[in-house]
Amino acid sequence: MSSTVDRLKQIVSELLDLGRAPDFDAQLADSGVSSVDAVAFFKAVNDAFNLSLEPEDCLQFKTLRQLVAYIDDRAG
Repeated sequence: MSSTVDRLKQIVSELLDLGRAPDFDAQLADSGVSSVDAVAFFKAVNDAFNLSLEPEDCLQFKTLRQLVAYIDDRAG
């Protein structure tokens, strides 16, 4: 498991009340997360990974796995 996945799991557990472990292949739109929580999540992702994603940029990520790939591409 990549360190990106581990770090995202930690951010999810701290900020999103999913009631379960995150499914990295599930559609984010189906997660039941409020838009306020989603904004806070992506702000934390920006901070943790030194990114500068704008709220509208986050719509490109349909799953957490796509977000992991984006982060890992930027780190390499």
